[in-house]
Amino acid sequence: MPFGLKLYGKKILKGDVQKMANIKTLKYFANGEWLESKSEKYMDIHNPSTGEVIARTPCCTVDEVEEAVQSAKEAFKTWSQTPVMKRTQVLYKFRELLIEHMDELATLCALEHGKVFNEAKGDILKVKEPVELALSAPSLTMGDSMRDTSNGYDTTLYYEPVGVFAGIVPFNFPGMIPMGWMVPCCIAAGNTIVLKLNSQTPMTAMRLCDLLMEAGLPKGVVNLVTCTRNEADLLLKHPDIKGITFVGTTGVGQHVYATAASTGKRVQCLCEAKNHALVLEDAALERSARGIINSAFGCAGERCMALPVVVAQESIADKLVALLKQYASELKLGAAYDKESTLGPVVSAAHKERVIGWINKGIEEGATLVLDGRNVTVPGLEGGYFVGPTILDNVTEDMTVGTQEIFGPVLCIKRVKTFEEGLALMNRNPFANGSVIFTQSGYYAREFAKHTDGGMVGVNVGIPVPVGVFPFTGHKKSFFGDLHCLGKDAFRFFTETKAVTTRWFDEEEKKATHVDTWDGSVGG
Repeated sequence: MPFGLKLYGKKILKGDVQKMANIKTLKYFANGEWLESKSEKYMDIHNPSTGEVIARTPCCTVDEVEEAVQSAKEAFKTWSQTPVMKRTQVLYKFRELLIEHMDELATLCALEHGKVFNEAKGDILKVKEPVELALSAPSLTMGDSMRDTSNGYDTTLYYEPVGVFAGIVPFNFPGMIPMGWMVPCCIAAGNTIVLKLNSQTPMTAMRLCDLLMEAGLPKGVVNLVTCTRNEADLLLKHPDIKGITFVGTTGVGQHVYATAASTGKRVQCLCEAKNHALVLEDAALERSARGIINSAFGCAGERCMALPVVVAQESIADKLVALLKQYASELKLGAAYDKESTLGPVVSAAHKERVIGWINKGIEEGATLVLDGRNVTVPGLEGGYFVGPTILDNVTEDMTVGTQEIFGPVLCIKRVKTFEEGLALMNRNPFANGSVIFTQSGYYAREFAKHTDGGMVGVNVGIPVPVGVFPFTGHKKSFFGDLHCLGKDAFRFFTETKAVTTRWFDEEEKKATHVDTWDGSVGG
């Protein structure tokens, strides 16, 4: 692999992990080349299933971040002038390569992040989906025109590339977020981009970058760096960066939005969540409980569309909790790349300790521990960062465990008497990425969809993430900005409009000595 990491090969696909004889040192990517960093500081990348260090990635210097920006700036000159039909041809080929390398990419994603193989494959499929959206760039960047906006005046509206963007990437979706949410629509619209990858999980995006280059992407259109927040802050104020797309915590997102917007950049910040599901007494309980398990514990809860809180109507709460405990106990912990595993580790030792700290906090605050995942071990993987599925019942609004993002395999149960009480409780949460209702009542489903604060709403759908042709629409403290990622919003975010008004003089008009004060700009 050109980016510098050799996989374990076929053995890893069988779950037979071996120690690396030599830990590989990764590079950064600028102007179409993998380059050795001059930094003296490197950050370890772990296999969360074993705890072993598998690679080291550089903390790129300020000069190297600047090099990536200048590479993107130079590439923009020609890429922005490349016909959109030719830009999308690269993405057609990239899509083919994604399909060809699907298992390899899923394995790499599972290796560095810890999500189990099927979930890692979903991560890569969620790269393919925005690529397919980006293939519609010829239609989605098509402008509008009107003849005779005033007498003899015609106006055409064009959508044009903006310039160089920067993408700041979290650890939890190594493929989907950088190479799905950020890159495809950005470059299809004629822009270039610098990605600040997450230092814990950069390798999947690096491999995808290789495939982009294999697909024919010109040098400098996509550039990759790994660094700390100190170096990344350069991007927020850099005069050559025209826009920022960010995914991460709300605190950092507020900093990114305030800093970048103050310098005139367009910004979108997708941040934390605390998604709730309201389960009414008429719900199909067994089916609903299965869906909740997938939503709560998939990707070990490390996704902003996880379902960490269930608001249960009291009449069915005991039965629902019993089902959730039963189904959660059936999950099979194991190495992420073992295809028989249904729950993998969390991303790091530090994150494991944070999640366990949240469980302890919930117990201290008075929640009832129904299922305890704090002290699990997986035979042969004692060094892995495993947290078992955990359920806390009788969680109330005044408990922090029920209001703040945990980002781990922890499910909280809140109890309410009525639909109205449940909806009000959910809407008091400061986050509003998604919200879900489980019911067989069309009336309550309609009322919920109409009045919930959640931006992505599920009716008997535990993970209400729409396909990529729709935007990812978080609300409240889950999102800062005006235009969301994906869907038509993505192309509006990655383009700017230009209105061109034209007037052609006939022989009589050429001789005119008087011009109206508004020069034709008042229609009619």
